[in-house]
Amino acid sequence: MTTLRIGTRRSTLAMTQSAWVADRLRARGHDVELVELTTDGDRDRTTPLAQLGGTGVFVSALRTALTRGRVDIAVHSLKDLPTTPDAGTTLAAVPVREDPRDALVARDRLTLGELPAGSTVGTGSPRRRAQLAALGLGLVVVDLRGNVDTRLRAVVDRRLDAVVLAAAGLRRIGRIDEATELLDPLQMLPAPGQGALAVEVRAGDLATAVIVAALDDDDARTCTTAERVLLADLEAGCTAPVGALAEVVEGVDGPELSLRAVVAAPDGSADLRRSLVGEVADPAALGHRLARLLLEDGAADLISETSDRIPLADHIATERAL
Repeated sequence: MTTLRIGTRRSTLAMTQSAWVADRLRARGHDVELVELTTDGDRDRTTPLAQLGGTGVFVSALRTALTRGRVDIAVHSLKDLPTTPDAGTTLAAVPVREDPRDALVARDRLTLGELPAGSTVGTGSPRRRAQLAALGLGLVVVDLRGNVDTRLRAVVDRRLDAVVLAAAGLRRIGRIDEATELLDPLQMLPAPGQGALAVEVRAGDLATAVIVAALDDDDARTCTTAERVLLADLEAGCTAPVGALAEVVEGVDGPELSLRAVVAAPDGSADLRRSLVGEVADPAALGHRLARLLLEDGAADLISETSDRIPLADHIATERAL
């Protein structure tokens, strides 16, 4: 039996996500091994992520290893995956989605509303930064990169009052109890695809694609398709201040697809929030419709605003992911 090689970054979260996929493939009778890879984003832990090219910087090394035959499967966080199609790879599965919300981890178990004005909150995400600023709580947003442990330690060591990160990551590594609040999407919409995994195979490798397709989840694929089509239509990259969340809900005539989105100015001074419902069977159409509505209402002007309006405290140097 041929061993399937899964390429993974070396961070705890990436290894956990890849091991999750490996375990489910093994349960179906396949031999699997993990191949550890290092990306440019892992080598440079101090430059703000937006300057490195966004979260897509974590994807490129895995895709290169995949197309060159070093690995057979690549596992990514779907929110990191560029929306532009890649000729060398195929998205073979979007497994069942974990909690898509953002999580706050704050000193003294404070919630977002309990943090005093002037509190420092760390995040490397322009989307989170913009939505935090838009809440008008007087928080000081600090640019913060690093693996999950690095970011959590910034609160433990009292270098920051709080950090915001994906609840899915905390759940996957068994640290969700450290979250002091799971942020309601009404306050902060997650990144398109947040909480979902993307399992890619080499284009043309039909045998592996069939094996991996067994992990695909209909609801996860449907919801993330709507979110990513919207992101692509807005021509906004993974680092743009855009949030979106699609959910399959029960409508009057049966299941329907609900899609909410926000486009914000980088400094939180303005935002657009819109929502629509559509057919579960055609998530792309719903993504197109909501993107068109946002663009008609001025989203392009918000997306194009320069990031130098973003108020940041001193950058916190972070360590390389282990």
